[in-house]
Amino acid sequence: MSAAVERVWIEPTLSRTVNGRAARVPFDVYVAFVDTPEVTAAAARFRKLGSYEIQALDDDRYRGNDGDGARGIAQVLRREPRRLVLLSRGEHTGPILGTISGSALTILDFEPREGVVNPRLTAYVYIDNRVAAALARVLIATFGSLADRRLGEGLRVTAEVAEWAVDRSGGFCEWLAREPLPPARRDRILAALPSCAAGLGPNGTRQIQSP
Repeated sequence: MSAAVERVWIEPTLSRTVNGRAARVPFDVYVAFVDTPEVTAAAARFRKLGSYEIQALDDDRYRGNDGDGARGIAQVLRREPRRLVLLSRGEHTGPILGTISGSALTILDFEPREGVVNPRLTAYVYIDNRVAAALARVLIATFGSLADRRLGEGLRVTAEVAEWAVDRSGGFCEWLAREPLPPARRDRILAALPSCAAGLGPNGTRQIQSP
């Protein structure tokens, strides 16, 4: 693990920093969805905000695919109150270069301010294939804004899902009650949304109630 982190950190093929879409939600609500990316992905699919799928392997490891040729596994290296550091390993299959593998060290910073959370993402990417790496360095100068939008897509989806969750008329609690989630992952969201948790009946069944 340490060797993989060192390689990406010292010799990245490219690095980018993106300021993500601000989310008008309480800080603890936003962090809850960051901590449970598989719940965020499921909600995004339900709302037709995205097509990617994420599976939690344990509390700190996730397997995912974006529905567009990219797939991989991410490992949380460090959690801080306003920062999350992840190392991911994956591959992308496309029509021109075929399957390209690589690693990424991603640092997510969150700045809460007056009811708004402003996220920032810094990614250090190492591409294994030398030809693909050289091409990426050339293209990033021309298509950097496109790459930034791609990197910021997850932050946009997280913000929109979190805002849906705090919208009292949005129906998030009803969706959460029906969605087949592991109890521990559901409880992580309920801890940040007590009004949804209030819909629990005495026998553990969920009563319909909006947040």
